[in-house]
Amino acid sequence: MNFVHLIEHHARSLLCIAFALAVAGLVAAFVLPVGLFPQVSFPRVVVDLSSGDRPADQTVLAVTRPVEEAIRSVPGVHEVRSASSRGSAQISIDFGWGRDMIATTLLVDSAIAQALPKLPTGTTYGVRRMDPTVFPIISYALTSDTLTPNQLRDLAQFDIVPVLAPIAGLSRVDVQGGLIDEVHVEADTHKLNEYGIGMNELVAAVTAGNSLQAVGRVQDRDKLFLVVSNSNLRSIDELKNIVVRGDAAGVVRLSDVADVGPGAAPFWLRVVEDGKPAVLFNVYEQPDGNAVQIAKDVRARLATFKLPDGVKLANWYDQSTLVLESGASVRDAVIIGLILAGIVLFVFLRNVRVMLIAVLVVPATLTITVLVLSVFGMSFNIMTLGGIAAAVGLVIDDMIVIVEHIARRAGVPGVEDGKAAVLPATREFLRPLTGSSLATLIVFLPLSFMSGVTGSFSKALAVTMAAALMISYLFAAFIVPILARYFIDFKKWHDPAADRDDWLSRTHGRLLGRVFAKPIILLGAIVPLLLIGALAYTRVQSGFMPKVDEGGFVMDFYTKPGTSLDETERELKQIEAILKEQPEVETFSRRTGTGLGGDLGEPHHGDFFVRLKPDHARGTEEVMAAVLEDIQKNVPGVDIELAQLMEDLIGDLTAVPQPIEVQLFAEDPAKLIPQAKKVAAAIAKIPGVVEIKDGVMLAGDGIDMKVDPVKAAFEGITPDEVSKAVDVAINGAVATQLPQPNKLIDVRVRMPRAMDLHLEDLADLPIRATDGHIFPLKRVATLTPVSGEPEIKRDNLQPMVAVTARIEGRGMGAAVADVEKVLKQKGMLATGVRYEMGGLYRQQQIAFASLAVVFIAALIAELVLLLILYEDFWLPLIIVGTSLLSTTAVFTALWITGVELNITALMGMTMVIGIATEMAIFYVSEYTELAHTMPLRQALFEASRNRLRPITMTTLAAILTLLPLAFAIGQGSGIQQPLAIAIIAGLIVQYPLVLLAVPVLIGLAQRGRGNRTAVTAG
Repeated sequence: MNFVHLIEHHARSLLCIAFALAVAGLVAAFVLPVGLFPQVSFPRVVVDLSSGDRPADQTVLAVTRPVEEAIRSVPGVHEVRSASSRGSAQISIDFGWGRDMIATTLLVDSAIAQALPKLPTGTTYGVRRMDPTVFPIISYALTSDTLTPNQLRDLAQFDIVPVLAPIAGLSRVDVQGGLIDEVHVEADTHKLNEYGIGMNELVAAVTAGNSLQAVGRVQDRDKLFLVVSNSNLRSIDELKNIVVRGDAAGVVRLSDVADVGPGAAPFWLRVVEDGKPAVLFNVYEQPDGNAVQIAKDVRARLATFKLPDGVKLANWYDQSTLVLESGASVRDAVIIGLILAGIVLFVFLRNVRVMLIAVLVVPATLTITVLVLSVFGMSFNIMTLGGIAAAVGLVIDDMIVIVEHIARRAGVPGVEDGKAAVLPATREFLRPLTGSSLATLIVFLPLSFMSGVTGSFSKALAVTMAAALMISYLFAAFIVPILARYFIDFKKWHDPAADRDDWLSRTHGRLLGRVFAKPIILLGAIVPLLLIGALAYTRVQSGFMPKVDEGGFVMDFYTKPGTSLDETERELKQIEAILKEQPEVETFSRRTGTGLGGDLGEPHHGDFFVRLKPDHARGTEEVMAAVLEDIQKNVPGVDIELAQLMEDLIGDLTAVPQPIEVQLFAEDPAKLIPQAKKVAAAIAKIPGVVEIKDGVMLAGDGIDMKVDPVKAAFEGITPDEVSKAVDVAINGAVATQLPQPNKLIDVRVRMPRAMDLHLEDLADLPIRATDGHIFPLKRVATLTPVSGEPEIKRDNLQPMVAVTARIEGRGMGAAVADVEKVLKQKGMLATGVRYEMGGLYRQQQIAFASLAVVFIAALIAELVLLLILYEDFWLPLIIVGTSLLSTTAVFTALWITGVELNITALMGMTMVIGIATEMAIFYVSEYTELAHTMPLRQALFEASRNRLRPITMTTLAAILTLLPLAFAIGQGSGIQQPLAIAIIAGLIVQYPLVLLAVPVLIGLAQRGRGNRTAVTAG
């Protein structure tokens, strides 16, 4: 059964299958997971270690190094980076892409667990796998003028969290801020001394006075009883009556020697919403969750939750907003593309029913593409949505060329039965259609094998576009001809271009004749094209990810190390005032002592998340620049780093948060800090390099307490007992817990005013010796204030300091080139000091190198395909040569528009190779057919004339459908803007090359070979 009989006999079946798949795709669109990023398992694990308050250098020796060495034994480890501060450390482990990170995370946990017995007593650790789900998808803030911070936190923790917990796909809800209820037992040292009771005895008495335990079983006849000793306390009054001591002299109760009352746990974290103390709760999704649906369900449940009077709920972050707006941009791009493509079809073919076929085919193709995404376990995200939008123009191309060819064969006067001519016309065009579709599809094959961040993102784009193009080809070959037979009345409609030359044909004929007469004209066009492209290549700015206006940004802040929490608050109030003065700012939240990315927490460090109004007048980058300028001018004591959300998230996920990172290594670690300060000062003079950080992170100031063992012995006490007594006096000791209806409240025994002690108070702190006498701490110990120690960073077990900076108003490539010039200056680096460039720049270089390989692989694949199609050497060379020439326009277009050369632009340039080859195949296939029956020159002219209209239609349709993306119309569309600009530029140049240059070049190559053609197929 040949093609025509196959379609005729199975037309209804094919339409039913297409309809069923389209409906299935439509259903899949409603259940497909939705998120900001593709579902990528980032190969990074972060380990957080805590081991008291030992100095940073001792933390490295006792904690960080043993754990690093244990982790290195885990298979697949590529890089281990650590940052050690006073008593805590954070280790980042990078693995190769493509590993099972769930299993790898368990291996890391197991390796640390085996090393744990060798670490200092009390060391704790946490292991977390870094993927997009470690960041919240929606966050809220609770503020109140009537509830206490304790009550506000309880409202979030015990009332709101249970309401949200049942939501499908929700992982957890974390609460930040507020205060945690405690009962404080503030011991009176004088009364303790009077009764001869020590702090340890007091803690032990409180612990023993509140117990609940099973003490055994009793069997009585036919029953077995569990004996429970229950002296459980439930109120502060009961706690006050605990017997601390009882003897012949009387009974001493807790209330006799201490003040007992409600209090709050020590808290070194502050949370603020719009300048007011707040409690935040962050909602996290599961790896396969639907961020948009979860956010919708959260909003719905909170809308029905009745808040207490005086409590306000504010949504300060919603990741689903950007995804929804990106989806709306795709919808608009598809609609605009359909309208513009319909206009192109009507202008050239003058038939409304042809437009109707496009309206049916394009949405059906896209919905079936969604079905393919569902089958492959993918999601709607910024890359797949962008891929759908970018594929619209290419999908329409396939439909246009087949409809145009049908019109040229079945719609000409003299054809008795146009309907019967449709399928033979389709069969005739099937070979060039297949070859052209393969030319575009083959480009996506090497793209799908890329690794790293770029590979993960490009794979989602490649699969989406490849699926759309494959489905488009099948529709063009099997569905469009059937629809054309049903919808187009060939008795009433004829091809408007039949037997007449329009302005376009006449102009093209004259130009082609001139170029054939004087081939030197080609040089006059090609040489300037190459020169301008080369100039643009040297001038265009380079970057990593495309810049997108996300409608908000993250601002990390650092006050001077050792700054008290209260002083930090005072300085941050000034920054909050600056934010409130910005007319574009809608709301902001602040965390002090922690961050969105789970940073190594210090009281002088935190971050703001600033959300802008939906229709902000200035762009997000402009607002960021204005805020930076105001803070540097008015709040000089605070250093800040700004980034838009996606940049910040990717930076946290890959451990390379800044575009510029100069990693300094030295044989002598003592040289690193002065060298880092010198490098930071030098690169600060480079234009466009801002927010320079020298990488020297100091911990807060401390007080070094040294206990003299001889003096302690004279007092009848050991140095360890002195240290424990000071610990209990300052931090207190949690002795027991009081059960409440929905929680347990810690009971902390402590000294009065422990949180308000000054250095002099600490020196006079009363210590009780074993024999009961009391003496001041200064009698056995010296207290020396010490400045903060620098945080110690290591990279693969080597000491390292990283100088970082952000770029403003310049491309990454140019800025880093200037940085490297500075570093290579004589005397800049001391003897024994070396540097490596890291940060996003390193990621950019890795990505560019991978894309260069992909580009070359695409060229080779196209060349092989063309050799198979035409069995000729010169034809593939001419086609690939003109395709390469069209890519030079990409640099020119990016330079003119001011858009950076980044990974999506390079992906677009790679796709230009396939699209340009597709366009050339349409012409060359026609030529090879005609060359069997015509003289060479006539075949070249006639093929160009025949392919003028379909190539013009497809080029116009593709350009017009990509214009919304090229102009970045809509939120989130900026991700695909460089790709759209690259494809449009390539199409604009390839259009005249195919219709004018390719015929002349083929004619020159075949000169002297007469009317013979070296091809075997058409």
